[in-house]
Amino acid sequence: MKVLSTNVAVRRADPSGRHEYTGIDKQPQPTIALEIPGPNYGDGSGIHGDSIGDHQHHGGADKAVYAFAREELDYWETELQREFRDGFFGENLTTSGINLAELLINQQIKIGDALLEVSIPRSPCATFAGWINEQGFLKSFTDHGDCGAYFRIITPSTITAGDSMEFVGKPDHDVTMGMAFRAKMGDMELARHVVKIGCLAPVHHEQLRTKVAKYDARQQR
Repeated sequence: MKVLSTNVAVRRADPSGRHEYTGIDKQPQPTIALEIPGPNYGDGSGIHGDSIGDHQHHGGADKAVYAFAREELDYWETELQREFRDGFFGENLTTSGINLAELLINQQIKIGDALLEVSIPRSPCATFAGWINEQGFLKSFTDHGDCGAYFRIITPSTITAGDSMEFVGKPDHDVTMGMAFRAKMGDMELARHVVKIGCLAPVHHEQLRTKVAKYDARQQR
């Protein structure tokens, strides 16, 4: 398991038109320097020099660092018959040899001297859809079920392309990133399980709990 590429945003016009600019275009750099952002959306990226256009939904401690697997980029190259360089899906870390969908929520991973913790799933948005620019892509991405992984920063340091990734400990539950993603995107059975386990950060746990409660209320009418 290793970091294949470390990537930092170059500002682009937001293809969805919803924001002035977007930081989804991450370009490979030899290293990235981690810094712990504030707790809330709008508090910035966990990568020094990174850029965020949608401050209402991005940034903050639980979205400090985003990773996506090279294997998944390869999958989408085959599906869409086009090439995707490292960083194109908006990831700060392009990984190799690790299935991000199978990571347990709150699993800690050591990369060099940095310590990261698996936090929450990505929400595929209009900016992502416009950037990829393929008809029906968000549905296909959701149905495929591998959203990459957001990390919070426990110990900031510098990460270099080629650094190995090492698991530290293991959470005492069974909720994977893939399960949390499917729960977030509408699988109510999984959502009930994730809420019951209570492994998500408080604001995200409450969002999912409210979603389940509203769904159950509708079913009882």
